[in-house]
Amino acid sequence: MKQFFNNKRMIVLLISVIIFISTVAFSISRNREDASIPQLFANDMAGLATGIFAKPAEAVNKFVDSVDNLLNTYDENQSLKEKIDALDEMQARIVSLENENATMKKELDLQSVLTDYDKTVATVISRNPDNWLEQIIIDKGSEDGIAVNMSVMAGNGLIGRVSEVSPTTAKVLLMSTTNELVNRFSAEIQMKDKSIHGIVDGYDSQNELMIMSEIDPEVTIEVGTNVVTSGLGGVSPSSLLIGKVKEVRMDEYGLFQEVTIEPAGNLKDIRFVTVIIRKSEGASE
Repeated sequence: MKQFFNNKRMIVLLISVIIFISTVAFSISRNREDASIPQLFANDMAGLATGIFAKPAEAVNKFVDSVDNLLNTYDENQSLKEKIDALDEMQARIVSLENENATMKKELDLQSVLTDYDKTVATVISRNPDNWLEQIIIDKGSEDGIAVNMSVMAGNGLIGRVSEVSPTTAKVLLMSTTNELVNRFSAEIQMKDKSIHGIVDGYDSQNELMIMSEIDPEVTIEVGTNVVTSGLGGVSPSSLLIGKVKEVRMDEYGLFQEVTIEPAGNLKDIRFVTVIIRKSEGASE
């Protein structure tokens, strides 16, 4: 029974609210100047009630707009992030192409210098990180006239010689290799009045310098002088640039002089190489 009276009160309250709102709506539609004092009071109360109910609705509307703006901002940020990633990839590609163009230009300059030799340009297709300073694989082989022991240059200087050949590829052992059977080159220091002979047979990996030993202890050597192949070893042709004298000193036994050489060829970043083709008549052997 108590529940029934409670429900009845609720029904009466709802009916009263409906009547009140209807009265307010009707009153607002009439001219305010012609309204009586009770009507004006009712209108003011209705306006107050409308304002009270409008505030939460306005807050909800603003919240919905904020969420919508937040979602739009997220979508825009995702789009901008994708564009930035694409831009970074494009910039990296541009830098790579610029480096390749600079390397190819050096090879072209080398071609203009090596006019007395038959030669072919090859691309490095493999270089193992585990033996980075030991060897490279190029995309030219016996079908292109490549043979074992041919000298290989990169940039402006000698970097090694061919050690193995297949029909379409070849392995090149670098001058920086620790293999003592192939890292020896007969060389000469080009002084103004004479040539000073010795053997390039070592590499200082810490300072990235080649070492030339077995040099006459009595001769005077100037720093900055060119070091080239002598052609006396029976393998490499003469006058291929190796590098420039960096430092002159006596060897550990005090019997010969030795020099450190700053390589003319880049042994770290090799992308293209020039192989000196041995002529059929043996031009330099």
